[in-house]
Amino acid sequence: MPEPKTPETKTPVSPDPYFALFNEAAIISQIGTAFLEARLPDGLLVSHFGVVSHLIRVQDGATPLELARAFQVPKTTMTHTLAGLEKHGFVQMRPNPDDKRSKRVWLTEAGRQFRNAALGRLTPLFVDLAARFPPERVAALLPDLAAFRVMIDALRNETR
Repeated sequence: MPEPKTPETKTPVSPDPYFALFNEAAIISQIGTAFLEARLPDGLLVSHFGVVSHLIRVQDGATPLELARAFQVPKTTMTHTLAGLEKHGFVQMRPNPDDKRSKRVWLTEAGRQFRNAALGRLTPLFVDLAARFPPERVAALLPDLAAFRVMIDALRNETR
């Protein structure tokens, strides 16, 4: 089977570096998830932390469907996650003024405190990591990783 070629150069493209990148990202994600799960309060999951972080990073006021799409999970899964966050007082579900059939998700101060406390419990790990892998190296990786994430997110939306 011939290797795919780039449209611009017609030169062969090896899938190896792309597979290696996805593989490394998956392993980092698994290890990072384990680090975080070990530091979350009982009854709270990485999915809860992820939604709260997303609402802080992107903006709150999203609909459950928008969040489900962002996390690439079924709406029922996101609804279950949001119910857990609401039970803990980390989000409020308010009527959607644009569509009376749906709701919007708003972060509460307790939700922000939950995220900040979880990050605080990760601080000793981050100090240990900094001693082994300097923050300057991490900072140097971030622009390319962010650009790659933005590009594949757009590609995901194109191929639905």
